[in-house]
Amino acid sequence: MGIYKYKLLKKVNPQKRNEAPKWYAVSISDPALETKEMARAATENTSTAPIELEAAIELFLKYAKEQLQQGRVVRLGDLGTLRVSISSEGADSPLNFNPQTMIKKARVVFTPNRDFQAEVVGGLQFQNGGILDDGISYASIADYKRAKGLDEPEATE
Repeated sequence: MGIYKYKLLKKVNPQKRNEAPKWYAVSISDPALETKEMARAATENTSTAPIELEAAIELFLKYAKEQLQQGRVVRLGDLGTLRVSISSEGADSPLNFNPQTMIKKARVVFTPNRDFQAEVVGGLQFQNGGILDDGISYASIADYKRAKGLDEPEATE
């Protein structure tokens, strides 16, 4: 199980702009691991050399780009699939449709495999990584309470 950090951020719900802002969890992402680091970690305690895995990934990516550009869906094993998605302006008639000027956005879409996604999400444990309020980042809820004078005095008997 992994510990997934988040911060709390006060913001307005875009669907309900007239309501008061609420506190929402936002992801704290650590820097991405480079391919070399991932290959080294993934091949640890195996007979595969990290350089072999790196080379295989690079070959796969080259081939995947070609397949996506030809309109094919690329399956990434149990990880999921990649496909190209487009959006365009509408035309009054199919005879008036010009793909060069009317297709506005092409992008690569990743769809995770259901089992893979369930295993990743099911294995998460969440940890508060602080609060961001009015441009000030507080390391913890305790720090936020102290700074805002919200500390409750300890009960005495």
